Amino acid sequence: MISVLLATYNWPQALKLCLESLNQQTDQNFEIIIADDGSKEDTKALIEAMRPSFAVPITHLWQEDIGFRKTRILNQAIAVAKGNYLVFLDGDCIVQSDFIAKHRELAQPGFLLTGSRVILNEALTKSLLFWPHWDTKRFFNSLLSYRLSGGINKYLPIKIKLGDGSWRHYKKFVWRRIKGCNMACWKADALAIQGFDESMTGWGHEDADFIFRLQQNGIIRKSGAWATEVFHLFHHIHDQSHAAENARHVREKILAKTR
Repeated sequence: MISVLLATYNWPQALKLCLESLNQQTDQNFEIIIADDGSKEDTKALIEAMRPSFAVPITHLWQEDIGFRKTRILNQAIAVAKGNYLVFLDGDCIVQSDFIAKHRELAQPGFLLTGSRVILNEALTKSLLFWPHWDTKRFFNSLLSYRLSGGINKYLPIKIKLGDGSWRHYKKFVWRRIKGCNMACWKADALAIQGFDESMTGWGHEDADFIFRLQQNGIIRKSGAWATEVFHLFHHIHDQSHAAENARHVREKILAKTR
């Protein structure tokens, strides 16, 4: 079974669309674990209201809001996951109806997957947040017009789905295209490196550190582009005051392994 580890913080309107898109999957053999980094009561109320309508189980993990501690809550989610394969997703992303199916198709022992995203602009994001429910058909019927108007930054990777192959494999660690909002690995591999580095607090680069340590442990990185794209809702930049320090932390690990 696949466990979707869904990180969220204080944006229930976006989380609602994300969950509704997960509830429309062609492959229903998965669970959802919401890794909540201290959201207010309205997020909990939303989850409780939506849970009865879901065909798949939803677990809500919550920790006190004392700063950005995404690594800590994700490690809790890894620990309780019932699936042997973990798909990491953010609550500000909407998924296609074959999202789980494509991740399952590309899952392979000894490999991790870094997926891709389609970025939505502010105007389209605001429009979607006013929809009463996520409507896949309505969205896809307007896909080309969204691209032509700049509402989305990609079109062909959504319309054309490519299969597996060695062309997806990375030969070495590269920082490029690592997005914590869409990546996957085997639970056993995540546990083998003790999950995310909880010393990394504040926004930025905990996903790159996680991928680097997986690769250092012998796991091969595979690209999920042209198969697993998610729709990333527009939001203003998070507080990046920790980003430079987190990046330095990762670079030190890389240098230590290459000396």
